[in-house]
Amino acid sequence: MAVVVLDTLGVKCPQPVLKIAVKAPGMKPGDILEVLGDCPTFERDIRAWCQRLGKVMLSVKEEGVTAKKIQIQF
Repeated sequence: MAVVVLDTLGVKCPQPVLKIAVKAPGMKPGDILEVLGDCPTFERDIRAWCQRLGKVMLSVKEEGVTAKKIQIQF
């Protein structure tokens, strides 16, 4: 199981989800993708992406004033 970090800080939605979609094919079952983002709709967009594709959103943590770190399990 690998943990991969994807930094999307400063990138406006829907770009974070598009960047996750590019990373997804290289992820193996059990791998965790940690995504950092600060877009206002970041959490909502990633939650919807996970539901659509059957991925598990493990956690959402505040990172500073406006940023969040979301862990997705593949």
